[in-house]
Amino acid sequence: MTGTLVNVAAVLVGTILGSLILRGMAGRLIGTVTAGVALAVLVIGVHSALTPHSPLITIISLAVGGGFGEMLDIDGRLERLASLVRVGASAGGAGRAALTAALIFCVGPMAVLGAIQGGLLGDHSTLYAKSMLDGITATVLASTLGPGVGLSALVVLVYQGGIALSAATLSGLLTESAVAHLTAAGGALIIALGMNMLEVADIRVANLLPAIALAPLLALVFPGLGN
Repeated sequence: MTGTLVNVAAVLVGTILGSLILRGMAGRLIGTVTAGVALAVLVIGVHSALTPHSPLITIISLAVGGGFGEMLDIDGRLERLASLVRVGASAGGAGRAALTAALIFCVGPMAVLGAIQGGLLGDHSTLYAKSMLDGITATVLASTLGPGVGLSALVVLVYQGGIALSAATLSGLLTESAVAHLTAAGGALIIALGMNMLEVADIRVANLLPAIALAPLLALVFPGLGN
């Protein structure tokens, strides 16, 4: 839960800064800070992807998991849900501000992946990076939509915290090899996220999320592949 609590704090701090202090924050500053966080995301991804593991399992999990994701159209579904953000941003009110911010903070692979890593592995690095991004976003939203943005912190707490606690219950069932392969697959997705943030690629990362479940499953069912 540590990563989620930091994320909640970042949203609240960003709301305070945006609604009370930094209403005139320059877009150039925001862009530079965001780029810096994107580079940090890439570093986190590379570090995780280099965890000792079998490349074969990573390749299979990403390929097959990506196929499942495409068939389920996870990315498309999230995009359609995220379209509510654009509708919500055009209206006022604290409730509408909270809904807009909550969708931005929770609809995306980084929230899911970070919460799973935190609950299952005790690795909060992805959520720490997400916290920086959400703090920046909360600042921008609060400067236009008002302090109602801060209410979205409760949604972040329940959503990410619920995923993290659910993942924690599975931690005792995974072998060392399964954890290593989950970490490596997650690292590949984080690299993709960083590349998207820097606009050097346009990868449908959400469609690759099934690989996070498939990698440890392959390591458990076919332990020979992990050697």
